[in-house]
Amino acid sequence: MDTNQQLAAIFQQMADVHTILEDDRFRINAYAKAARVIGELPTDLGEIGAEVALLAKIDGIGKSTASKIAEFLETGKIKAHEDVMARIPHGLLDLLQISGLGPKTVGLMWSQAGIESLDDLKEKLKTDELTKLPRMGQKSLDKIRKSIAFMESTGGRVNIGKALPIAQWFVEQLQTLGEVEQAQYAGSLRRGKETIGDIDILVAASEDDSKTISDFFVQLPGVTEVLAQGQTKSSVRTEHGVQVDLRIVEPDHFGAALMYFTGSKEHNVAMRQRAIKMGMSLNEYALTKDDKPVAAKSEEDVFKALDLQWVAPEMREDHGELTLAEKDKLPKLIEVADIKAELHAHTTASDGIWSIEQYADFAIDRGFHTIAITDHSKGQAQANGLNEKRLVEHIEKIRAAAKKYEGKLTILAGSEVDILADGTLDYADDLLAELDIVVASPHAALTQDPKTATARLLKAVENPYVTIMGHPTGRLINRREGLSPDMGKLIDAAKERGIALEINANHWRLDLRDSHARLAIESGVMLAIDTDAHGPGDMDELKYGILTARRAGVTAQNVINCMSQTALAQWLKRTRS
Repeated sequence: MDTNQQLAAIFQQMADVHTILEDDRFRINAYAKAARVIGELPTDLGEIGAEVALLAKIDGIGKSTASKIAEFLETGKIKAHEDVMARIPHGLLDLLQISGLGPKTVGLMWSQAGIESLDDLKEKLKTDELTKLPRMGQKSLDKIRKSIAFMESTGGRVNIGKALPIAQWFVEQLQTLGEVEQAQYAGSLRRGKETIGDIDILVAASEDDSKTISDFFVQLPGVTEVLAQGQTKSSVRTEHGVQVDLRIVEPDHFGAALMYFTGSKEHNVAMRQRAIKMGMSLNEYALTKDDKPVAAKSEEDVFKALDLQWVAPEMREDHGELTLAEKDKLPKLIEVADIKAELHAHTTASDGIWSIEQYADFAIDRGFHTIAITDHSKGQAQANGLNEKRLVEHIEKIRAAAKKYEGKLTILAGSEVDILADGTLDYADDLLAELDIVVASPHAALTQDPKTATARLLKAVENPYVTIMGHPTGRLINRREGLSPDMGKLIDAAKERGIALEINANHWRLDLRDSHARLAIESGVMLAIDTDAHGPGDMDELKYGILTARRAGVTAQNVINCMSQTALAQWLKRTRS
């Protein structure tokens, strides 16, 4: 875990423990904000150093927080954290991992039922003793029991690549009902986050039809358990182990509800504060003034009534989007249709399942003007990586295919070349010079410390034949942390060299992550959004890369895959000048 992740976890833990202890709300909010800000910083705080004045210059970090960060950087711990942790049984923190149990409830269980650990809770749940606690009825206990069982059997958050198809399927099924006027998934999934807790679906329908819709929802194929069923809210668990929550609202309130349940929490707070400043009130039902509705039917209506541009869901994270919306300066975010080239894909020459021609035909059907063949280099033996002799032969085959498709599609000869542990590349420069495009990626030694990883990637960027830095951290979401380089230094180096940094659209990678992509475009670095396709099905992963890019505020002008055929050719030539 890198420095930022450690500090974010510590500050969030302090916020949670102070909530359990029912301490000062101002302190709780300050720690929670610090956790969020630090967790999203693209630059490692360890590289800035333990100078309070410099740390306090970071947007969102005050002097008090900066002092605690400096203390951690100097000593490896924060006294305020140790002090508050000493005030509770450590086992209480395990309870916060249980779906539906927040710090307030955990504090209640501890103070009034003597529960100090997950084992204590499981023992208490063998009876109905906890129903004596406030707001803790039989249904609540049953939900907690099921949540514990689910956590222990599956654990963790759900990857967007698993969640999005499920959500889309539920929405499509609900839209077949005549009683349903509108249906949309909401929550962090609609904001394009890389992982989610559960799936939220919102339906607009008359109250008279709510039972029909709810009955239909809980009986859909693939539903293995009904967690709750009511007139306006129902929850199920699917055969995939994913919880899906349905909310039914009146059509006239759909926009306000969709906005509220999309979030994020911080964005919603900022929206409510703006409404208050304008003499209005905003909740999940409507924007009102003097208890009279002003806007609610559509999100656009609500934003307009607040004198704001409509903000795309992916940008609703309280990262300054309302300031831009107020000035009518929100960026025109990139869309899947803007992508006209795929610059990182594999064929049967290494570990792909399609030939050069199959890849080319598929790309033409997609409306692409350019593709790159970037099979693995020799260091990836498990992926049938090409040695020097095989690469030379492969280049000849690619050139032949390029002539065959001339006038219909540009086919580039390339390679995904391993960045070795010391930063050198897997092929010598004289062979790299024969390629049209080089995607340099780390695949091994992914546990290097941040300083070593940074030096490694910077050395690769210096190579004059590198065109794109592919998935720089090498992470696999929920599976592997990967490298934690100083992204600020890497981005500066990429800008100086004029190369692109990749958002790998594969839903397990999404690397660059959104915060890194945001820093890149703010620094003037071009991005590449590629699917790393090994076959036709992988090309549909593009949507996940686009969602990540949209969360970063990326436009088509920031992405080389959106360039015209001529402009892309010129850009590639410049990177190798």
